[in-house]
Amino acid sequence: MNFDSRKTEMIDLLRKLVETESPTHDKKAVDQVGAILAEASQKLGASVTIHPQEKRGDHILARWGTGEGGILLLGHMDTVFPLGTLAEMPLYEKEGKIFGPGVLDMKSGLVIILTAIAALRDAGKMPRCPISVLFTSDEEVGSQTSRALIEKLAVDSDLVLVLESALPDGSLKTWRKGVGDFTIRVTGRAAHAGGAHADGRNAIEEMAYQILKIQKLTDYEKGTTLNVGMINGGTAGNVVPETAEAKVDLRVLQEGEYERITLAMQSLESVLEGTSIEVSGELNRPPMPFDATMEATFEKAQNIATRAGILLKAGGSGGASDGNFVAPLGVPLLDGLGAVGEGLHSSREYVLIDSLVERTRLLAGLLQEW
Repeated sequence: MNFDSRKTEMIDLLRKLVETESPTHDKKAVDQVGAILAEASQKLGASVTIHPQEKRGDHILARWGTGEGGILLLGHMDTVFPLGTLAEMPLYEKEGKIFGPGVLDMKSGLVIILTAIAALRDAGKMPRCPISVLFTSDEEVGSQTSRALIEKLAVDSDLVLVLESALPDGSLKTWRKGVGDFTIRVTGRAAHAGGAHADGRNAIEEMAYQILKIQKLTDYEKGTTLNVGMINGGTAGNVVPETAEAKVDLRVLQEGEYERITLAMQSLESVLEGTSIEVSGELNRPPMPFDATMEATFEKAQNIATRAGILLKAGGSGGASDGNFVAPLGVPLLDGLGAVGEGLHSSREYVLIDSLVERTRLLAGLLQEW
């Protein structure tokens, strides 16, 4: 199969998808990308099922073949960039790279999926097992509406492939940290900062004590980090603040760490008399560890890649993906099969053009030989 000859059509499809902006919170915009992918999948012979959503974009499920088991491919249509970003950050090519909003995360992955399937069909080498592709609409905000569907399809599959971008050196993501969010709310008592300072109970001061406690829960050796990323409170400089709130990001890798952190967070006690603390939050994506199943899955993929002349390496990420939902199910899983580039979620986001071809060749090989 000649993948180099498909480079131009891959770039054209990538341009079409990127220039169809699709921020998660704009259902109409995401559905426009969904329509493009549904039409492209149908032209490649897929049966397409639309899973409608009220507030998010509809999820698109494309399927080739029939029967049980098979391979499930995951990709998301939404991006973090608001409508109008293209006006300030247009798509362009430079020095073997394509820059643009969402070009790496992860519209290039969608292009790789469709091109790999097209190449296999044209060569008469589609696998005998069924191939399913789920294009989701809300990965960037936690996959609230797609998680159940992802898990249902994954359980019924023999292998799940996630087309999120690779690491900058091309390595697959064979482990990912789990992600949680906590909100800390402190209540004190308002008072005039000049005339009745002693009568007040400063919620921001109390929050400062709590932040120090929270940050100390970080354990780098275990891969656990807590980051107080946002704080707000008070109403004016001359008022003792009655309320304060902090947002905490949690990343965990090892089993038992989420339970340790949750217990510690729920056990926070106020330092200043007359203040109270309320804690809420949960782990919204479980860890994806490099366990025995992942090790065996990567080794098999590495062997397939080697036969195709591709050097495949393993790595990991503190970021999460929909692969995190699959990992606890015990289903063989590979993540980071998408394109190579850098600058995720920024004005510097780009994809290496040559990686589009290389990763398509890799994906086609995995689908054909697995």
